[in-house]
Amino acid sequence: METTDFAKHLTNFLTKYLAGERGASPNTIRAYRDAFVQLISFMKNRKRVDAQHLRLDSLTKETIIDFLGWIQEERKCGSATRNYRLAAIHSFFCYLQYECPERIYEWQRVLSIKVQKHVKKNINYLTLEGIKLILAQIDITILKGRRNLAMLALMYDSGARVQELIDIKPSSVRFETPYIVKLMGKGRKERIVPLQNEQVVLLKAYMQENKLLEPHYNQHPLFFNCWGKKLTRSGVNYILKTYADTARKVNPALIPERISCHVLRHSKAMHLLQAGVNLVYIRDILGHVSIQTTEVYARADSKQKREALEKAYVDVIPETDREKSWEKDGSLLEWLKGLDK
Repeated sequence: METTDFAKHLTNFLTKYLAGERGASPNTIRAYRDAFVQLISFMKNRKRVDAQHLRLDSLTKETIIDFLGWIQEERKCGSATRNYRLAAIHSFFCYLQYECPERIYEWQRVLSIKVQKHVKKNINYLTLEGIKLILAQIDITILKGRRNLAMLALMYDSGARVQELIDIKPSSVRFETPYIVKLMGKGRKERIVPLQNEQVVLLKAYMQENKLLEPHYNQHPLFFNCWGKKLTRSGVNYILKTYADTARKVNPALIPERISCHVLRHSKAMHLLQAGVNLVYIRDILGHVSIQTTEVYARADSKQKREALEKAYVDVIPETDREKSWEKDGSLLEWLKGLDK
Protein backbone atom coordinates (compact mmCIF):
# COMPACT_ATOMS: atom_id res chain seq x y z
CA MET A 1 0.00 0.00 0.00
CA GLU A 2 1.34 3.41 -0.96
CA THR A 3 2.04 5.85 1.86
CA THR A 4 0.00 9.05 1.64
CA ASP A 5 1.54 12.52 1.86
CA PHE A 6 -0.43 13.14 5.07
CA ALA A 7 0.98 10.01 6.75
CA LYS A 8 4.52 10.88 5.68
CA HIS A 9 4.44 14.49 6.88
CA LEU A 10 2.53 13.80 10.09
CA THR A 11 5.03 11.08 11.06
CA ASN A 12 7.99 13.39 10.45
CA PHE A 13 6.23 16.21 12.30
CA LEU A 14 5.56 14.14 15.42
CA THR A 15 8.76 12.08 15.55
CA LYS A 16 11.44 14.39 14.14
CA TYR A 17 10.37 18.01 13.90
CA LEU A 18 8.73 18.55 17.30
CA ALA A 19 11.39 16.79 19.37
CA GLY A 20 14.45 17.48 17.22
CA GLU A 21 13.94 21.01 15.87
CA ARG A 22 11.45 22.48 18.31
CA GLY A 23 12.68 20.71 21.44
CA ALA A 24 9.09 19.93 22.44
CA SER A 25 8.54 17.96 25.62
CA PRO A 26 7.07 14.42 25.55
CA ASN A 27 3.87 15.84 27.05
CA THR A 28 3.49 18.34 24.21
CA ILE A 29 4.11 15.64 21.61
CA ARG A 30 1.50 13.40 23.25
CA ALA A 31 -1.02 16.25 23.30
CA TYR A 32 -0.41 16.98 19.60
CA ARG A 33 -0.67 13.27 18.79
CA ASP A 34 -4.03 13.08 20.56
CA ALA A 35 -5.30 16.05 18.53
CA PHE A 36 -4.50 14.24 15.28
CA VAL A 37 -6.01 10.98 16.55
CA GLN A 38 -9.26 12.92 16.97
CA LEU A 39 -8.88 14.52 13.54
CA ILE A 40 -8.35 11.13 11.88
CA SER A 41 -11.39 9.76 13.73
CA PHE A 42 -13.46 12.72 12.54
CA MET A 43 -12.37 12.21 8.92
CA LYS A 44 -13.38 8.55 9.09
CA ASN A 45 -16.73 9.01 10.87
CA ARG A 46 -17.92 12.25 9.27
CA LYS A 47 -16.10 12.51 5.95
CA ARG A 48 -15.87 8.77 5.21
CA VAL A 49 -12.12 8.99 4.57
CA ASP A 50 -10.09 6.20 6.17
CA ALA A 51 -6.65 6.88 7.63
CA GLN A 52 -4.89 4.96 4.83
CA HIS A 53 -6.58 7.16 2.21
CA LEU A 54 -6.29 10.48 4.02
CA ARG A 55 -4.30 13.04 2.02
CA LEU A 56 -3.28 16.62 2.69
CA ASP A 57 -5.62 18.00 0.06
CA SER A 58 -8.53 16.69 2.16
CA LEU A 59 -7.58 18.99 5.03
CA THR A 60 -8.98 22.29 3.82
CA LYS A 61 -9.86 25.24 5.99
CA GLU A 62 -13.52 24.29 5.80
CA THR A 63 -12.77 20.71 6.90
CA ILE A 64 -10.75 21.90 9.91
CA ILE A 65 -13.55 24.26 10.93
CA ASP A 66 -16.00 21.34 10.69
CA PHE A 67 -13.67 19.26 12.87
CA LEU A 68 -13.44 21.97 15.55
CA GLY A 69 -17.22 22.20 15.60
CA TRP A 70 -17.48 18.42 15.84
CA ILE A 71 -15.32 18.15 18.96
CA GLN A 72 -17.46 20.75 20.67
CA GLU A 73 -20.84 19.40 19.59
CA GLU A 74 -20.22 15.65 19.55
CA ARG A 75 -17.40 15.28 22.04
CA LYS A 76 -18.79 17.99 24.35
CA CYS A 77 -15.40 19.72 24.59
CA GLY A 78 -15.16 23.33 25.76
CA SER A 79 -13.56 26.29 24.04
CA ALA A 80 -10.23 25.72 25.78
CA THR A 81 -9.95 22.13 24.46
CA ARG A 82 -11.01 23.30 21.01
CA ASN A 83 -8.22 25.89 21.07
CA TYR A 84 -5.66 23.30 22.19
CA ARG A 85 -6.57 21.11 19.21
CA LEU A 86 -6.34 24.12 16.91
CA ALA A 87 -2.88 24.96 18.30
CA ALA A 88 -1.66 21.47 17.34
CA ILE A 89 -3.11 21.82 13.84
CA HIS A 90 -1.61 25.30 13.43
CA SER A 91 1.80 23.97 14.41
CA PHE A 92 1.51 21.19 11.81
CA PHE A 93 0.51 23.60 9.05
CA CYS A 94 3.32 25.99 9.97
CA TYR A 95 5.63 23.02 9.43
CA LEU A 96 3.98 22.28 6.06
CA GLN A 97 4.72 25.80 4.82
CA TYR A 98 8.40 24.85 4.66
CA GLU A 99 7.95 21.23 3.63
CA CYS A 100 5.40 21.89 0.86
CA PRO A 101 5.75 25.58 -0.05
CA GLU A 102 4.03 25.03 -3.42
CA ARG A 103 0.71 24.84 -1.51
CA ILE A 104 1.39 27.61 0.95
CA TYR A 105 -1.85 29.42 0.12
CA GLU A 106 -3.96 26.52 1.41
CA TRP A 107 -1.78 26.13 4.50
CA GLN A 108 -2.18 29.82 5.31
CA ARG A 109 -5.94 29.55 4.95
CA VAL A 110 -5.91 26.97 7.74
CA LEU A 111 -3.55 29.14 9.78
CA SER A 112 -6.07 32.00 9.50
CA ILE A 113 -8.60 30.09 11.66
CA LYS A 114 -8.97 32.06 14.88
CA VAL A 115 -8.95 30.79 18.43
CA GLN A 116 -12.30 30.91 20.17
CA LYS A 117 -12.83 33.29 23.05
CA HIS A 118 -13.94 31.61 26.24
CA VAL A 119 -14.88 32.73 29.70
CA LYS A 120 -12.15 31.87 32.19
CA LYS A 121 -13.38 30.07 35.27
CA ASN A 122 -12.66 31.38 38.72
CA ILE A 123 -9.56 29.94 40.31
CA ASN A 124 -10.44 27.00 42.52
CA TYR A 125 -8.24 26.81 45.60
CA LEU A 126 -8.28 25.49 49.15
CA THR A 127 -7.74 27.32 52.40
CA LEU A 128 -4.88 26.29 54.64
CA GLU A 129 -7.44 24.53 56.83
CA GLY A 130 -8.65 22.60 53.76
CA ILE A 131 -5.11 21.48 52.89
CA LYS A 132 -4.50 20.35 56.47
CA LEU A 133 -7.81 18.48 56.57
CA ILE A 134 -7.01 16.51 53.40
CA LEU A 135 -3.53 15.55 54.61
CA ALA A 136 -4.96 14.56 57.98
CA GLN A 137 -7.03 11.84 56.28
CA ILE A 138 -3.91 9.91 55.21
CA ASP A 139 -3.22 6.73 57.16
CA ILE A 140 0.51 6.96 57.90
CA THR A 141 0.58 3.60 59.66
CA ILE A 142 0.92 1.93 56.24
CA LEU A 143 3.71 2.27 53.68
CA LYS A 144 1.45 3.56 50.89
CA GLY A 145 0.02 6.19 53.23
CA ARG A 146 3.48 7.51 54.12
CA ARG A 147 4.26 7.73 50.41
CA ASN A 148 1.03 9.61 49.72
CA LEU A 149 1.64 12.08 52.54
CA ALA A 150 5.17 12.84 51.33
CA MET A 151 3.92 13.17 47.75
CA LEU A 152 0.89 15.41 48.34
CA ALA A 153 2.77 17.57 50.84
CA LEU A 154 5.59 18.06 48.33
CA MET A 155 3.13 18.85 45.54
CA TYR A 156 1.57 21.58 47.66
CA ASP A 157 4.79 22.99 49.13
CA SER A 158 6.58 23.19 45.77
CA GLY A 159 3.56 24.29 43.71
CA ALA A 160 4.48 21.55 41.21
CA ARG A 161 2.32 20.52 38.30
CA VAL A 162 1.31 16.87 38.51
CA GLN A 163 3.59 15.88 35.61
CA GLU A 164 6.49 17.73 37.22
CA LEU A 165 5.86 15.84 40.45
CA ILE A 166 5.84 12.35 38.93
CA ASP A 167 8.99 13.16 36.92
CA ILE A 168 11.00 13.95 40.08
CA LYS A 169 13.91 11.62 40.80
CA PRO A 170 15.84 11.27 44.08
CA SER A 171 18.74 13.15 42.47
CA SER A 172 16.41 16.15 42.04
CA VAL A 173 16.26 16.71 45.82
CA ARG A 174 19.13 18.33 47.72
CA PHE A 175 19.27 17.76 51.46
CA GLU A 176 22.17 20.15 52.11
CA THR A 177 21.20 23.70 53.02
CA PRO A 178 19.65 25.50 51.31
CA TYR A 179 17.19 22.65 50.70
CA ILE A 180 15.81 22.58 47.16
CA VAL A 181 13.98 20.43 44.63
CA LYS A 182 14.58 20.70 40.88
CA LEU A 183 11.47 20.56 38.73
CA MET A 184 11.36 20.04 34.97
CA GLY A 185 8.56 22.27 33.69
CA LYS A 186 6.93 23.00 30.36
CA GLY A 187 9.28 23.27 27.41
CA ARG A 188 11.94 21.30 29.33
CA LYS A 189 12.65 24.36 31.47
CA GLU A 190 14.23 23.47 34.79
CA ARG A 191 13.54 25.51 37.89
CA ILE A 192 14.68 25.33 41.50
CA VAL A 193 12.15 25.55 44.32
CA PRO A 194 13.21 25.95 47.96
CA LEU A 195 11.97 23.42 50.51
CA GLN A 196 11.02 24.13 54.11
CA ASN A 197 12.58 22.21 57.00
CA GLU A 198 9.35 20.36 57.83
CA GLN A 199 9.00 19.15 54.24
CA VAL A 200 12.64 18.03 54.18
CA VAL A 201 12.19 15.95 57.36
CA LEU A 202 9.11 14.23 55.91
CA LEU A 203 10.68 13.64 52.49
CA LYS A 204 13.97 12.35 53.88
CA ALA A 205 12.17 9.85 56.14
CA TYR A 206 10.19 8.58 53.15
CA MET A 207 13.31 8.23 51.01
CA GLN A 208 15.24 6.46 53.77
CA GLU A 209 12.41 3.97 54.26
CA ASN A 210 12.37 3.18 50.53
CA LYS A 211 16.20 3.16 50.18
CA LEU A 212 16.01 6.05 47.70
CA LEU A 213 19.01 7.79 49.25
CA GLU A 214 21.33 5.07 47.93
CA PRO A 215 23.35 6.26 44.89
CA HIS A 216 22.11 3.56 42.48
CA TYR A 217 18.52 4.83 42.96
CA ASN A 218 19.37 8.37 41.82
CA GLN A 219 17.42 8.04 38.56
CA HIS A 220 14.58 5.96 40.00
CA PRO A 221 11.15 7.67 40.22
CA LEU A 222 10.80 9.43 43.56
CA PHE A 223 7.17 8.33 43.84
CA PHE A 224 6.36 4.93 42.37
CA ASN A 225 3.68 2.23 42.35
CA CYS A 226 3.86 -1.36 43.60
CA TRP A 227 5.71 -2.38 40.41
CA GLY A 228 8.41 0.25 40.89
CA LYS A 229 7.14 2.38 38.00
CA LYS A 230 6.43 6.08 38.32
CA LEU A 231 2.84 7.06 38.97
CA THR A 232 0.55 8.40 36.25
CA ARG A 233 -1.24 11.74 36.29
CA SER A 234 -4.60 10.04 36.61
CA GLY A 235 -3.21 7.90 39.43
CA VAL A 236 -2.05 10.90 41.46
CA ASN A 237 -5.36 12.67 40.86
CA TYR A 238 -7.19 9.56 42.06
CA ILE A 239 -5.12 9.47 45.26
CA LEU A 240 -5.86 13.13 45.99
CA LYS A 241 -9.56 12.73 45.22
CA THR A 242 -9.83 9.74 47.57
CA TYR A 243 -8.57 11.75 50.54
CA ALA A 244 -10.57 14.82 49.49
CA ASP A 245 -13.79 12.78 49.44
CA THR A 246 -13.09 11.58 52.99
CA ALA A 247 -12.22 15.11 54.15
CA ARG A 248 -15.43 16.48 52.61
CA LYS A 249 -17.48 14.20 54.88
CA VAL A 250 -15.69 15.70 57.88
CA ASN A 251 -16.17 19.34 56.81
CA PRO A 252 -18.01 19.94 53.50
CA ALA A 253 -17.43 23.70 53.71
CA LEU A 254 -13.66 23.33 53.34
CA ILE A 255 -13.51 20.89 50.41
CA PRO A 256 -15.13 21.74 47.03
CA GLU A 257 -16.97 19.07 45.05
CA ARG A 258 -14.50 19.24 42.18
CA ILE A 259 -10.84 18.93 43.05
CA SER A 260 -7.69 18.06 41.14
CA CYS A 261 -3.94 18.19 41.63
CA HIS A 262 -3.88 21.63 39.99
CA VAL A 263 -6.01 22.91 42.88
CA LEU A 264 -3.03 22.29 45.20
CA ARG A 265 -0.85 24.41 42.88
CA HIS A 266 -3.45 27.19 42.86
CA SER A 267 -3.72 26.94 46.65
CA LYS A 268 0.02 27.34 47.16
CA ALA A 269 0.09 30.41 44.91
CA MET A 270 -2.83 32.02 46.74
CA HIS A 271 -1.34 31.30 50.17
CA LEU A 272 2.00 32.81 49.14
CA LEU A 273 0.21 35.89 47.84
CA GLN A 274 -1.84 36.25 51.02
CA ALA A 275 1.37 35.97 53.05
CA GLY A 276 2.76 39.00 51.21
CA VAL A 277 5.19 37.23 48.88
CA ASN A 278 6.05 39.29 45.80
CA LEU A 279 4.41 38.19 42.55
CA VAL A 280 7.82 37.93 40.89
CA TYR A 281 8.90 35.26 43.38
CA ILE A 282 5.59 33.43 42.99
CA ARG A 283 6.09 33.48 39.21
CA ASP A 284 9.52 31.89 39.60
CA ILE A 285 8.28 29.23 42.02
CA LEU A 286 5.41 28.25 39.72
CA GLY A 287 7.57 28.38 36.59
CA HIS A 288 5.43 30.90 34.72
CA VAL A 289 7.03 32.49 31.66
CA SER A 290 5.29 35.82 32.19
CA ILE A 291 4.30 37.77 35.29
CA GLN A 292 0.95 38.34 33.57
CA THR A 293 0.12 34.66 34.05
CA THR A 294 0.81 34.96 37.78
CA GLU A 295 -1.25 38.13 38.14
CA VAL A 296 -4.41 36.05 37.82
CA TYR A 297 -3.96 35.10 41.49
CA ALA A 298 -3.85 38.74 42.55
CA ARG A 299 -7.05 39.42 40.62
CA ALA A 300 -8.73 36.40 42.22
CA ASP A 301 -7.84 37.19 45.83
CA SER A 302 -10.89 39.11 47.09
CA LYS A 303 -9.61 39.06 50.67
CA GLN A 304 -6.43 40.88 49.73
CA LYS A 305 -8.43 43.38 47.65
CA ARG A 306 -10.70 44.12 50.59
CA GLU A 307 -7.78 44.56 52.99
CA ALA A 308 -6.02 46.87 50.54
CA LEU A 309 -9.16 48.99 50.16
CA GLU A 310 -9.65 49.16 53.92
CA LYS A 311 -6.05 50.20 54.41
CA ALA A 312 -6.30 52.92 51.77
CA TYR A 313 -9.76 54.13 52.85
CA VAL A 314 -10.08 57.82 53.69
CA ASP A 315 -13.18 58.95 55.56
CA VAL A 316 -14.81 61.64 53.40
CA ILE A 317 -18.45 61.39 54.52
CA PRO A 318 -19.67 64.60 56.26
CA GLU A 319 -20.81 64.23 59.83
CA THR A 320 -24.19 65.84 59.01
CA ASP A 321 -25.05 62.98 56.67
CA ARG A 322 -24.22 60.38 59.24
CA GLU A 323 -26.50 61.92 61.83
CA LYS A 324 -29.45 60.50 59.91
CA SER A 325 -28.18 56.93 60.03
CA TRP A 326 -30.67 54.55 61.64
CA GLU A 327 -27.76 53.04 63.55
CA LYS A 328 -27.30 56.32 65.40
CA ASP A 329 -30.99 56.81 66.26
CA GLY A 330 -32.75 55.04 69.06
CA SER A 331 -35.18 53.32 66.74
CA LEU A 332 -35.77 52.75 63.05
CA LEU A 333 -39.13 54.58 63.32
CA GLU A 334 -37.56 57.76 64.64
CA TRP A 335 -34.95 57.63 61.89
CA LEU A 336 -37.64 57.27 59.21
CA LYS A 337 -39.59 60.17 60.59
CA GLY A 338 -36.52 62.36 60.45
CA LEU A 339 -35.85 61.80 56.76
CA ASP A 340 -38.19 64.56 55.59
CA LYS A 341 -36.81 67.21 57.93
